[in-house]
Amino acid sequence: MYARNVTMHLKPNTAGEFTQTLEKDILPLLRKRTGFADEITFVAQDGKEALAISLWDRKESAEAYARETYPEVLKGLAKVVEGTPEVASFDVSNSTFHKIAARS
Repeated sequence: MYARNVTMHLKPNTAGEFTQTLEKDILPLLRKRTGFADEITFVAQDGKEALAISLWDRKESAEAYARETYPEVLKGLAKVVEGTPEVASFDVSNSTFHKIAARS
């Protein structure tokens, strides 16, 4: 399993709109992508920062999404995100929900 970690600075007073945009516009795009497994999104208590972690079956699926769909996602979030989100990618080493155990 593979993960994309996206950190975003939210525009003032847009945390609720950010959450709604994800639910109505972004998640449907993700669900159409081959290899998409899950999306977990966090919003800081002060509403100034958000973190989105998407989980993918493999690196190639995440990379295809990054090339083909992520630019559209950025356009959809432009009204609530300030600046350019920071993206990092990782191999998933443990997950209780997805039943992934550490490799020996």
